[in-house]
Amino acid sequence: MDEAPKTEQPVTPPPSSGDDIEKAKGTAWLSYLGILWLIPLLTLKDNPFAKFHVKQGIMLTIIWVASSVLAVIPIIGWLADLVLWIYAIVMMVLGIINSLNGNYWKMPITGKWAADWFKF
Repeated sequence: MDEAPKTEQPVTPPPSSGDDIEKAKGTAWLSYLGILWLIPLLTLKDNPFAKFHVKQGIMLTIIWVASSVLAVIPIIGWLADLVLWIYAIVMMVLGIINSLNGNYWKMPITGKWAADWFKF
């Protein structure tokens, strides 16, 4: 009666061509650097690859803000802030690497939320 461990579903990229990815690779990585997600959002608004990474960048920005708010709560807030901060740094680095390599990479946990919450 042992169930096999559930694995993360592979990312199904939106329909795009390799040309879309090549056009956006140079700018999409900015999505993971705070508010700089505005640059690919405004300059590549019709590019599915850029939109994919912008949505995840917005989620990281939300995490950074939530982390800052939690930091004012002694002890428990500080610990939550530390965990969120480490998560955000790791996701930022992995997001930049994957966007520069032209990969559709979904962040663990928050990547699904980004796809569900932001419909543009």
